[in-house]
Amino acid sequence: MISLTSPIETRAHGWPAGLKLGLLCVATIVLFKAESLIFHLTAFAGLLMAYALPGTVFLKAGLRALKLLWPFVALVALYHIVTRTSVEGLVIILRMLTAVGLANLVTMTTRLSDMIAVVRWLATPLRAIGLRTEYLETAIALVIRFTPVLISKGTHLTEAWRARSARRPGWRIILPFTVLALDDADHIADALRARGGFDAMKENP
Repeated sequence: MISLTSPIETRAHGWPAGLKLGLLCVATIVLFKAESLIFHLTAFAGLLMAYALPGTVFLKAGLRALKLLWPFVALVALYHIVTRTSVEGLVIILRMLTAVGLANLVTMTTRLSDMIAVVRWLATPLRAIGLRTEYLETAIALVIRFTPVLISKGTHLTEAWRARSARRPGWRIILPFTVLALDDADHIADALRARGGFDAMKENP
């Protein structure tokens, strides 16, 4: 497993996780309510500035996360070019890039344990009625930590295919990718069992 927190210290690293997640929710709502192209251009420029202020290393790490969106950007752009609604398409693309970029910025400046602590606090009412929230907390942690791992493995599979064949990999890597994901899931389950499972987590929160 890897941590998505950036080793480059910024001022935002010292902000409370709950505050950052709350601001992210508000910013996302505003982004989806706004329809002005100027507003979204300004918001995206502000995002890039926020990435650039801590330095080149932090900026490159942030932009790498946005590069993963290029297939969606291409599809949205193509559709709106065909339908001759380029301005609306550009608004959607900027909205998507800014929203994902802000979420990634929060992830890069917040320790996973701090985010889980916020989830645990929000789930307090559920525990009051007898529900076990450690399942939710663990699921969120695993999604955040293993999404980039699976993306990396998918990229390596694609590169391995291209090294051996002139044809595009396409659907052909789905089966080996699924096997890799299931193998990782088995290892995670074994690790949880070795540590006592969720009962141990309940005893040692």
